[in-house]
Amino acid sequence: MAQPEEAGVLRRDVTVWGSFMWGYADVGADIYTALGLVAGAAMGATPVAFAVAGIVYLLVGLAYTELASSYPVAGGGQYFTLRGLGDVWGFVCGAALLLDYTIDISLFAVSSSGYFNFFLPALGVHIQSFAVTIGPFVGVNLLWLAETLAIIGFLVAINYVGIRISSRINEVLGVVAIIGQVVIVVFGFVFAWDPHLVLLQIQFQFPTMHKFMYGSSLAIISFVGLESISQVSQETRRPATIVPRTSISLVLNVLIFALAFSVLGMGLLPWQVLGAHPGDPIAIVAQKIPIIGAIAAPMTALIGGVIVLISSNSGVMSASRLTYSMSTFHLLPEWFSAVHPRYHTPYRTIIVFSGVAVVQAILAFLTSQAMGTLANMYAFGATFGYLLVFVSLIVLRFKDPYTPRPYRMPFNIMLGRPEDGGQRVAFPVLAVIGFLGVGTILFEVILTHAIGRIAGPAWVLVMLLIYYIYRRRAGLPPWRALPRNWEQAQRETLRDAEEFELLAEYEAALADKAAREGQQA
Repeated sequence: MAQPEEAGVLRRDVTVWGSFMWGYADVGADIYTALGLVAGAAMGATPVAFAVAGIVYLLVGLAYTELASSYPVAGGGQYFTLRGLGDVWGFVCGAALLLDYTIDISLFAVSSSGYFNFFLPALGVHIQSFAVTIGPFVGVNLLWLAETLAIIGFLVAINYVGIRISSRINEVLGVVAIIGQVVIVVFGFVFAWDPHLVLLQIQFQFPTMHKFMYGSSLAIISFVGLESISQVSQETRRPATIVPRTSISLVLNVLIFALAFSVLGMGLLPWQVLGAHPGDPIAIVAQKIPIIGAIAAPMTALIGGVIVLISSNSGVMSASRLTYSMSTFHLLPEWFSAVHPRYHTPYRTIIVFSGVAVVQAILAFLTSQAMGTLANMYAFGATFGYLLVFVSLIVLRFKDPYTPRPYRMPFNIMLGRPEDGGQRVAFPVLAVIGFLGVGTILFEVILTHAIGRIAGPAWVLVMLLIYYIYRRRAGLPPWRALPRNWEQAQRETLRDAEEFELLAEYEAALADKAAREGQQA
């Protein structure tokens, strides 16, 4: 019976506020990067693109709230898919999300540097003056690249030392970011917003269907990052209680801010202006606000740089916890599951996959638009992984109806006949709708993302080859799931999380199951 390796234990150091800020650090920052990119594609329909992506995000958030509170284990979507669909699909989901996380590190490190570079002209420095030609590569910005690599190195160091320090940084900087966002949104709508400009742009500057599909698929990156809360659930105190609160709060918070900034921006500026500033779009919006505009722009640039920095930090954490989980379940070599004896962090995965992010950043800067190149691949990993998560949620409702679910997606249809000795199952209608929504976004990504539709599947195929080689060399079946005692694993998880009431409820459900099976025998 294959069990996770006891290579080390992740310490439960994350509080309720820390859990929220891990998610906010990843999701809340995305609008700072996405607004300019989406406006350049969706044109006058930018708010509509964000609304479409936001509806899908809401359903994804509800699914993750249920799964992360029911199975508070590092791994997130990969773990849920492993339990629901088996080893191969669990690995595929993990590989797709790992692509997302490594790009998260590199993309938001680039974006953070872009916001900090807002201040360079005041120092007499122009960022474009550092663009050089290296062989066939034109416009390689060496200063921006150096800043990006320095940020990644800094984040590796603080995550290596421990999640408590990393979480504290998120909590403090996140508060500053939220306050700044509220000030900009309130002042912008009260003193500067022009609803007629929004309507005129939607009416007369609506893009072609192809461009709208590209824009709405890019808009999904504003909502990528819910995985962070589930990734850190194994290090969260009382996760069954905390995760539903933090997840639902995060979903509403991010949805409101993303829609608010997109509508505000289109009511202050033509979409062309936003599209021309992919590096610091929110700072450009703040600059147009009267009364506070003179200080709002630099303040927003500073806040944008900070919040995008902590989003990159969240990517380091998530990539390391994801690969730690994959290693403990024999989807990757056990070498990755090593936990530092002093800091209790998966230090090897932190170093290796942050190194992958470094390579991605360097390659992106060899193209004409580094941020656009990274964003082009970003949506593929998220949507593909989320698709498998929705399937897994539905399957787990049938395969594992005994695990207590502190939160359950609403709108369910009860199936089964207990009088015949079966277990009643709540079929999740919203999960089916979410599956269709994410599937539509994935279709848009494949249709419109020239780089993502090639690099994304290629990444998954290369990772599958690594998986196959590892399993063959380890003497494990490559395409068949290993036998695992999931019931015992769930007992240990609830006991470790100190969720003793849920553990008692789980034991009672298993006892009822055993009694029914005994009667049938």
